This record gives sequence, C-alpha cells and structure tokens, in this order.
Amino acid sequence: MTGQMMPDRPPRPFRIPKKIAMINDIAGYGRCSTTVSLPIISAMQVQVCPVPTSIFSNHTGFPVHFMHDCTDILPEYLEKWRELELTFDGIYCGFLGSVTQIGIVKDFLASQTGNAGHSRISADGKRPIVILDPVMGDHGRAYRTITPQHCEEMKELLTMADIITPNITEACLLTGAAYRESGWTAEELKELTEKLHSMGPDKIVITGMQDGDDFVNFISVKKESEELPDCSNSYCCGCCRMHIAGESRPGTGDIFASVIAADAVNGVDFFQSVEKAAGFVRICTQASSELDIPREQGVCFENFLYMLV
Repeated sequence: MTGQMMPDRPPRPFRIPKKIAMINDIAGYGRCSTTVSLPIISAMQVQVCPVPTSIFSNHTGFPVHFMHDCTDILPEYLEKWRELELTFDGIYCGFLGSVTQIGIVKDFLASQTGNAGHSRISADGKRPIVILDPVMGDHGRAYRTITPQHCEEMKELLTMADIITPNITEACLLTGAAYRESGWTAEELKELTEKLHSMGPDKIVITGMQDGDDFVNFISVKKESEELPDCSNSYCCGCCRMHIAGESRPGTGDIFASVIAADAVNGVDFFQSVEKAAGFVRICTQASSELDIPREQGVCFENFLYMLV
C-alpha cells in the first residue's frame, strides 16, 4: 500500500461517542434535514440514530418531489427501541408532518425522559437532553401542512424540550406575536423568549433575523441552567450577530440545529455553541455562493466538516 497512512487515533480524546436519537424527515437530494444532520453530528463525534418521519426524493423547493409519510411505521419502529431498552444522551426532533406524529413523539419523549412515570437513563446516569427545532414556517408564513391544531400540539411538545431553535416566524406562531421580518428590539425579543420559556424550555435561540447587513440570533437561558453575560430577572440573554454572506438557502436551519444538538450532549456552553453554529453556517453559505451552487441544492458544507471536529 502506498500513500499517506491514516493516524492511529483521532486528534481529540478517544472516547465512546454520545448518542442522539434524531427524529426528522429524510430528503435524498437538496441538502436538508437528516441528509445534512447525520454527517454534521457525526463529524462532532456523536452517534446519530435516525427516526424517519417522512421520506422525500428531494426537498419541496424543487418543481416536483416524491414523499412517503412514515406515520404508520413510527409506533412499531419506536416500540422496538423500547423493548431493547435503548438509551440516548440526547433526542433531537425536527420536522413532524402531522398532529398524529407529534403525539407519537410525545409518547416516546415521555418514555425516555421520565414524564411517563419512568425513564431511560443514559450511560452516564443522566436523562437525555431534548433539542426541538419546531419546524412550522418561514418568512412570516406557516408551511402548507401546519394547521392551528398542529401549532397547539407543538406547544405541548415544547413542555418536554430543554432547548428550542425556532426562527422568528416559528417563535411568532408559537406565542401569537405579530410577525415582522426585521426591526425587533432587545426588549421585544426578551418578551418573546419569556413567553417561550413559560412553555418549558430552559434554553432558546431565535434564529435568522435580519438587521441591516447582519443576521442576528437572540439567545435566552434560564439563570439556573447556565450563565450568560446580560442577566435580568430570571433569564440571561445574549445576541449573536454575523455579517450576511451569500443568499438564503434551504437546510441552513438544519445545519444550525445539528451543531446545537451535538454540542448540547458534549457539554459545550450554549452561547459558544450558538456562535459556532452561526459561524459555520456563514462560512458554508459564502462558499456555496462563491462556487455558484444553485440555491435549491442547499449549502456546500462537506468541505468544512473538519472545522467541527
């Protein structure tokens, strides 16, 4: 054999990877959902255990697509995990296509976190961290499949989440606030996150707001869970600002939430994790524009996975 030999071990400490159960759809083409989450989380030395909610030939931004709804298989799929008494360090939940799927996921989360009277404890003796990306809409509009009942059930799911990563549209849908694309003040965002905290989650980042030439992510964390610089009342707030680089593309929210999820189970400070996720999305988006990759093909992240190790 010729050529450079692979190193004997990875550069970071050699350890058993944490495990995340990832509940999300799969899009075969277009770089979104599980297609981007699996390699990103794996690059961050976390094992991904997928739970497919839907299977798409490609994401819905293309002129045509095939879609298979996995609702009918989810109960038996997850029941086998229960029978095996499988445990996870984290549970990352993304796209749920129906109210029925939300109910199935609620039952699974209850069995894993102890809300059903018992819990599956991970190898380190802790309950799994629940990361919820409440995928419901963007640019001020709910997606076609999102009904008022879906939104109400999603609020119930928030009661079981530790971390949520809504965009500003989803934050407004969940709280009943009037949407606007830009011009949000810090006080308004604090009020919005306080309403979301009251539904359950300890850590919140509202993503992707535009302010001039910058994208802004607003962070709010309950004091007892983690300290952040600007503390008032029961919450610590922070703001992550990144200069816009390249056009908006499908899959950036999935990339962002995947970095947050992997960092969460690896014990990384939440504010640092948001900075990392936003910076990674910016680098990949800028490269995608420079390479003239068509927008519907998503974000070229493969060249930069090494930055997450």
